[in-house]
Amino acid sequence: MSDVGRKRKTNEDALFVDDELGLYIVADGMGGHAAGEIASREATATIYSMIKQAVREFGELKSPLTESRTRAACQLMESAIQAATSIIYSMAELDRQKAGMGTTISALLLSGEYGIIGHVGDSRIYHVTAEKFEQLTEDHSLIAWQLKQGLISEEEAMVSPYRNVITRAVGNRDHVEVDTVVFPVERNSRFLLCSDGLHGYLRSGDIVPTVSIGGESAVRQFVDLANQRGGKDNITVILVELS
Repeated sequence: MSDVGRKRKTNEDALFVDDELGLYIVADGMGGHAAGEIASREATATIYSMIKQAVREFGELKSPLTESRTRAACQLMESAIQAATSIIYSMAELDRQKAGMGTTISALLLSGEYGIIGHVGDSRIYHVTAEKFEQLTEDHSLIAWQLKQGLISEEEAMVSPYRNVITRAVGNRDHVEVDTVVFPVERNSRFLLCSDGLHGYLRSGDIVPTVSIGGESAVRQFVDLANQRGGKDNITVILVELS
């Protein structure tokens, strides 16, 4: 589900879900003149197109996973995101009103016994079990960097005026550093993908109980929670549940 929130007039987020392909993407666009909306939409479409074509030849990931297959999986995801970067950057070069437009990308591809993540920006992917959750992505934001360096506290981060400053985005330059990871996927795994319009309002005790509700009800409750706590940004949520 993607919701405009309570403060914004337009929704610059985009999401993509393809259960058959096993591909899930959340993108949070940025830029004036509807450029953020264009960037997030073009990025998701490009990534989907490239991965759909490549998966036919790539095949599924099975154990035991070799180093070369792991490297190829990461290259597949990185190449798709780099292609999106190139397209969005070129579009902005042709239309100066869209200069600097870009988007975050958090993409999850489920392939056989493994998951492949491609990530740029501050949208997030969580792995959630019945007892706990783990954040699988690292925020590319000024706040995350300051926390990692010990320059500010968690309390200071919550009220910092720089909370929305990201250090990497897809499309605002002609190349971007992409975080990729390949990891084993267990049965009954659940994954929560979301833009910062949700996770900016989440508390650690919210994730497991809400995900445990399951399905559309859980997704809607996440959106309602973000709106109840302010809804200052667009809110996008994908919940992937494996049987």
